Amino acid sequence: MPDFVLLVFILVYLGMVLGGLPFLQLDRSGVALLGAIALIAAEAVSVEAAAQSIDLPTILLLFAFMVISAQMRLAGFYDAVARRLAALRIGPAALLGALVAVSAALSAVFSNDVVCLAMAPVLVDACRRRGRDALPFLLALACSANIGSAATLIGNPQNMLIGARLQLPFGGYVLQVITPVLASLAATWALVAWLMRGRLHAVAASAAAADGVPAAAPPGEDLPFSRWQAAKGLLVALAVLLCFLFVPWPREVVALAGAGVLLLSRRLHSRDMLGLVDWQLLVLFMGLFVVNHALQATGLPEALVRQLADAGWRLDHPATLFGATFVLSNLVSNVPAVMLLLPLAGPDAGPLLALVSTLAGNLLIVGSIANIIVVDAAARHGVAIDWRTHARIGVPVTLASMAICAAWLAWG
Repeated sequence: MPDFVLLVFILVYLGMVLGGLPFLQLDRSGVALLGAIALIAAEAVSVEAAAQSIDLPTILLLFAFMVISAQMRLAGFYDAVARRLAALRIGPAALLGALVAVSAALSAVFSNDVVCLAMAPVLVDACRRRGRDALPFLLALACSANIGSAATLIGNPQNMLIGARLQLPFGGYVLQVITPVLASLAATWALVAWLMRGRLHAVAASAAAADGVPAAAPPGEDLPFSRWQAAKGLLVALAVLLCFLFVPWPREVVALAGAGVLLLSRRLHSRDMLGLVDWQLLVLFMGLFVVNHALQATGLPEALVRQLADAGWRLDHPATLFGATFVLSNLVSNVPAVMLLLPLAGPDAGPLLALVSTLAGNLLIVGSIANIIVVDAAARHGVAIDWRTHARIGVPVTLASMAICAAWLAWG
């Protein structure tokens, strides 16, 4: 049975690397779910053990913040922010800096994926209306959203998992990582402004005409702004954050209560709000929880850790964990990488895991869902971002942010 569990584990994580399995219409979530089903069907894991392996507080926290983010999307909040940014009467370099700051701040609270999904289409249209090339701003949006999400334990899924598993203090974590996050954001702005200076400062009579596509966004993407619904969402988010900081209540319970308040609405239908919940991501988490639990029950991970330690590679050593997190995050994506490494790392490894796994996502397009969202949104609006174009910014931004993170960890 250990051989079967290992085979399923290898196939599941091969699917994480490839984004699916060859000849099958399966994405990462489907692969993880199928792996869990295979283990339960073969009785390698009992139904009870599979249920217990799922970290329910993490799942509930993810779900709750997806509902809160859905409130902000349906209120047209992100669209309004993007339009306000584009309307600022400032130069392109200053506008780029404002975008980096705003997208990072929003991602720290409402998740980088949601911010990119909502802001990217509006950003393309706004740049065209100003006669600006959208490419530098889209790349800055993806990079800064990823980096900004590292600033809190709710900015992205892997941070939620780390915070829940290690019981990290919310405010204490923010104070620990805010310096490297801010330095990395400053480096991102400087690198994008310098490396894309030609396209950043070029002014075209009509960028849309140059691309040969209409300037207007596709119908249905630009949501009307509701001041009341946005204010309600912001007040609930603020109340949840204050409870995280000052009240010793379980975070998932506080977040669920906030989501429940928002579902009590006379204007926004619960069907629409729940339709914006990323059920695929929740399934991915649950499937990987089961697969990882089955592997750990075989004792193989502990044996591998002992062999690595005998060879001088100890995962409880910061340098080794730093390198392993960076490599795995770019091989299998940051969420599966964290789920693999978290049980093997030391109890004080939370900030390192959160920072490195998140910052590593900027290296390549496939390193982060936020990157893929921006690239897909750009393509729908006639702006092509291939892997070379992304890497021109993503690689130096990642190297710079990793150097800042390494220096901070060494100094701390």
